[in-house]
Amino acid sequence: MTSTLNPAGEHPAGIPDYPMARAAGCPFDPPPALRAKQEEGPLTKVRLWDGSTPWLVTRYAEQRALLADPRVSADVTRPGYPSPAPVNGSSKISFILMDDPEHARLRRMVTAPFTIKRVESLRPAVQKIVDELIDDMLAGPKPVDLVEAFALPMPSLVICELLGVPYADHDFFQENSKTIIKRDATPEQRSAALGQLAGYLDNLLGEKLTNPGDDMLSRLTERIKIGELSRQEAAQMGVLLLIAGHETTANMIALGTLALLEHPGQLALLRDTDDEKLVTSAVEELLRYLHITHNGRRRAALEDIEIAGQLIRAGDGLIMANDIGNRDPEAFPDPDRLDIQRDARHHVAFGFGVHQCLGQPLARLELQIVYSTLYRRLPTLRLATDLEQIPFKHDGSVYGVYELPVTW
Repeated sequence: MTSTLNPAGEHPAGIPDYPMARAAGCPFDPPPALRAKQEEGPLTKVRLWDGSTPWLVTRYAEQRALLADPRVSADVTRPGYPSPAPVNGSSKISFILMDDPEHARLRRMVTAPFTIKRVESLRPAVQKIVDELIDDMLAGPKPVDLVEAFALPMPSLVICELLGVPYADHDFFQENSKTIIKRDATPEQRSAALGQLAGYLDNLLGEKLTNPGDDMLSRLTERIKIGELSRQEAAQMGVLLLIAGHETTANMIALGTLALLEHPGQLALLRDTDDEKLVTSAVEELLRYLHITHNGRRRAALEDIEIAGQLIRAGDGLIMANDIGNRDPEAFPDPDRLDIQRDARHHVAFGFGVHQCLGQPLARLELQIVYSTLYRRLPTLRLATDLEQIPFKHDGSVYGVYELPVTW
């Protein structure tokens, strides 16, 4: 495991670089230096790529308090906002990087398809997609790359169906998605990828304005027609939903499978159960234990805020390191142990407060179906290589594996 940070990992002033490197041989655990910062206190300083020194919030209680605090802004254009990488003005992705009332106005327009009741109605269709992909794996050669054969196409097929995006174009949008979330992509590369996706979604919206279907993009065109939404805003929403709808879930499927294969007792519990509650708790525990978004939730303070004995000044940057927050022993006893029977539903893998992940009901549904089907239908599933040979995504804002060779 290598780090892109400076060799010392810490500056003379004693402020370490962020993000921090994971330890070799511990692919599921947060970086050791991050654990050390949590033990040091709930708020400490770190240094980013541009030399700025935002607050790093490492403990669960303070993270939730600040994520729910209206004096804290998610607007990427605010002074002090701790950008994870160089950006330019065109790199803003829709409403997740805005504050209310604009954030709330735009979010409301895409909330309905992600309500628990609407998402639950998709269960038979998602189950069918999962079963058919496993059928294809069983009919094909072994070993197989689980990412390519299953983990990536499954959520991509679902979000394409929901949005009304042709799955035949998946190579195009997956390639651009990878560039957007790649940590070392240049601003020009990231901006170009965003432009490509926005142009693609804009063209689709144009088609649906004259020939609407029964999908989310078509419903957005109704908002465009009555003047509630611009076509550019609708295209940006489409980009966000398309990226978020497949990247995060795909990585949770592959990394979650690897974690279970490395914990055979936990895998056996999940594989051999008909208890829906245990499947549900397994999903929550894997979300807590793995926490694949490892750049933290970024914010900027709008006012002076006192918390945990520290004074955050207006204009200070904040990074809520949710991966170590989900390993806070005050919130989750024995936090480094994977235990699918624990109650982990209060984790912060989806964030907290008004910016909490919109698509979490769909992600939960997909993971419940995958985790309750894949290992039951492939009961002898195992790695087809050594753990040391698995390529992990240390270079992106979403953690996971590039490939997962498996056989059965």
